[in-house]
Amino acid sequence: MPTGPYQQTLGFILNDTARLLRKRFEQRARHLGLTRAQWQALAYLARNEGIQQSALAEILELEPITLGRILDRLEAADLIERRRHPADRRVWLLYLKPKAHSLMADMFDIGDATRAEALAGISPADRETLTRILIAMKANLAEACAAPVDGALPARRASHG
Repeated sequence: MPTGPYQQTLGFILNDTARLLRKRFEQRARHLGLTRAQWQALAYLARNEGIQQSALAEILELEPITLGRILDRLEAADLIERRRHPADRRVWLLYLKPKAHSLMADMFDIGDATRAEALAGISPADRETLTRILIAMKANLAEACAAPVDGALPARRASHG
């Protein structure tokens, strides 16, 4: 890996680590016959059953029409069901079907195995520290993203000489 001044920044390291985690998960999960978008939708839905379709699209950072197509395929595979919101018939609520629950168990086992590979050689204490720091960073960024931006940071001046 190149070691220039921009290669070892925290953002690059986090992005590369997340990319490799996804890649390894996909390698292990390929036999399940789901696309990354489908298993991501199922994973978030498993943690948020009854979520509105529009809220899931926002969480997954997908356009509603794109998520709609993913959900159409999951529904056709008998993995999810859409239910009308009792107070607003325009809103769909999403639920896993029994077939998806057994699939989710397989996916979580694959996730556990992938995490074990990623954390090999890292002490339990360091794992706890890493988790605690990432949770704090996530909370900081969630709070920052909810606040208005005061203005752009000033551009850095190039040093000459």
